Amino acid sequence: MDRRTVLADAAISVLARTGQRGLTHRAVDQAAGLPEGSCSNHFRTREALLTAAVDRLTESDLAELPTGTADLDNPEQVVELLCTLLMHWLTVDRDHMLARYELALESTRRPELRKTLSEAGSRFRALAASILGRLGAPNPEQRALAFVGCLDGLIFDQLAGAGARTPDVQELRETLAILLNGFTSR
Repeated sequence: MDRRTVLADAAISVLARTGQRGLTHRAVDQAAGLPEGSCSNHFRTREALLTAAVDRLTESDLAELPTGTADLDNPEQVVELLCTLLMHWLTVDRDHMLARYELALESTRRPELRKTLSEAGSRFRALAASILGRLGAPNPEQRALAFVGCLDGLIFDQLAGAGARTPDVQELRETLAILLNGFTSR
């Protein structure tokens, strides 16, 4: 792994642990186990560091998405894929999701970061539209926006909202089946 990737991963970890206030070049150097000044050498500005974190999160998330092996025309298969992915994000990749929410909030004050996040999010919305379309949903592009919003809300609620608790896979599976059915019905 190259040094920029190590630093971006460390920035994600710092964001998840300490939030925006704790994200400094020095904190990232320490989290990465690199000499002081390494982060500022690769990412001169805070904006560059935040963008690197968004890019790394996107790269990581895209690598976790289903490839051609899944039957995306089968609602039960789609529910299982979504359940597996969301459980992964709620447990193993919990820090990634916390960092993503930190970045989303920060992007409300930083137009360039907002642009980077929107571009990354468009890939996921396009995939959701494709899946919804394959399952027969009318207006899949429009419905994908709300569907992804609902998924995001489920994740947020589990991690930081009023429903924050240990995720229950069966409950999540049932919720996802209800959502998918609602978004694909005519």
